[in-house]
Amino acid sequence: MKIAVSGKGGVGKTTLAAGLIRILLDKGFPVFAVDADPDLSLGTLLGFSEETIARLKPIVEMRDLIAEKVGGSTGFFTMNPEVEDIIRDFTLVSGQLRFLKMGAVKKGGSSCYCRENSVLNALMTVLVVQQAEYVVMDMGAGIEHLTRGTARGVDWMLIVTEPSRVSLNTARTVKELSQDIGVRRIGYIGNKVRDENDREYLVQALGGENLLGCMPFNTSLLEESRTGVMDRSFAAVAGTLEQIIEKILHSEKP
Repeated sequence: MKIAVSGKGGVGKTTLAAGLIRILLDKGFPVFAVDADPDLSLGTLLGFSEETIARLKPIVEMRDLIAEKVGGSTGFFTMNPEVEDIIRDFTLVSGQLRFLKMGAVKKGGSSCYCRENSVLNALMTVLVVQQAEYVVMDMGAGIEHLTRGTARGVDWMLIVTEPSRVSLNTARTVKELSQDIGVRRIGYIGNKVRDENDREYLVQALGGENLLGCMPFNTSLLEESRTGVMDRSFAAVAGTLEQIIEKILHSEKP
């Protein structure tokens, strides 16, 4: 099962991704967690120390490694580099959890990032199409890491949204982009839901059949997510996360 998590920046998708990963681990599943968010905070929420995460440089910033993989720094380079050894050598392991810090896809500007992005695309293809574990990807505020090729391996795109117009607009855009590249199972998760009015607002805006669950507004969860220690607040929302995971696991694969 391959799960991508996306949504507007600040909506709480990294915290939610970490919670879903913990539920899967508690169920005994091996999980490969991929941090593809520019903020690069998933690892600390999964229990790795800040010192360990700081030593693990994002793949996208490893210029020498990337140059080696794509054939140097000349104008010609391979678009499909071999990356299995990167996954092996730069993955943190803790029990049944494996963690890879990819970094963000680079966009246009003063420099060309074709080489970096070719390596990230190759990594995503291997992770989504070839890995046997459950793969959960924290995608940041978009789906830049996914292409039409990798999308065929994604079982679910989970879009996290707050009960606000701006957040919902981003969520709808992510859904359209996901559909454009061929992701067939797309579900919304409401976050920071304060009361029944908030929940009904999301149901009316998204359709109840598309809403996999709603996470309550939780001050403790917000505070603990900043420190990377989520044990107390996680227990308070574990039931909701469990219900979301059960819906995903019992869905028919497209």
